[in-house]
Amino acid sequence: MNKLLKKMSTIFMAGTIVLSSSATVFANEIDTKVINEKWGKPTFVYGESLNKSQIKETMKLVGIEDEDNVNSVKVTHKELVKYIGGDINNPSNMISSVLVTKENEGKGVNVVIKTPKNITQITSEQYANACLTAGVEDATVLVGAVRPVTGESALTGVYKAFEANGVELDEDRMEVAQDEIDTVNEISQGNKSNKDFSASDLNNAVTEIKTDLSEISEKQDRTPTLEEIRKVVEESLEKYDLKNIVTKDQIDKLISYFEKYVNTDALNSEQVKEQLGKWKEAIVDGATDLYDKAEESGILDKIAGFFRDVYEGIVGLFN
Repeated sequence: MNKLLKKMSTIFMAGTIVLSSSATVFANEIDTKVINEKWGKPTFVYGESLNKSQIKETMKLVGIEDEDNVNSVKVTHKELVKYIGGDINNPSNMISSVLVTKENEGKGVNVVIKTPKNITQITSEQYANACLTAGVEDATVLVGAVRPVTGESALTGVYKAFEANGVELDEDRMEVAQDEIDTVNEISQGNKSNKDFSASDLNNAVTEIKTDLSEISEKQDRTPTLEEIRKVVEESLEKYDLKNIVTKDQIDKLISYFEKYVNTDALNSEQVKEQLGKWKEAIVDGATDLYDKAEESGILDKIAGFFRDVYEGIVGLFN
């Protein structure tokens, strides 16, 4: 019976996820044909490991049409250590690059991976969630790479772009944001061979955990305790049918991450709350849109037939 119910849930969730992105008014491109007189030039940040021809290629991959209309800056391994921590004596391959532009207040954070085949591990949702944690506000971020990379260091480019435009982000929040990327990615990679695991579900759970912890802090006027963090994490994982999929060690790592998160300004940031709320609304709006379109096209009748068959199957289990 659980498999039947999970199949029912998966159909609705799949449709919701597809439409949730379209429900939010975001562009997948940054216009570099003209200069935005309000915000100025977008900033292109490329990894120091790229040679000149690779830099040119990466520019094309992220959609830069006129190089004169972007500010181009290099990000180094030393800056990676400065922004997110790490071993200064163990240089990384700085390959993944970003194109960043400022948006109007209230627009939120939008991340688009322009080379999904070459960013092999981190999802756009994971980037966006971590950007929020770091204090990035109202920006569109395009991520690209000329060859396959994990994508874990792309956040460094985002921070460099903001610094290049005179915006200094909190170092503690930047380090915790990287910890978020590392923790969520480790759990995702550890379960990628499990067909019942969904990286989107994990990201939704992380979003909900942040919201629930913020509500606890607001109501109690204090930082959530370890026991409260554990309860919120476990309940959220259970809601998204992940509690029996991820391991105890992975749950503990997620709890350990949120112990750090609740001690940053991100916990009670109004900008973070607003963005998380919009993401939740987008999922609901997407589900409504999906239903309306299905009804108009006649697909709804077929879905209804499927659920009727599922219902009869469930009833049959008890007869």
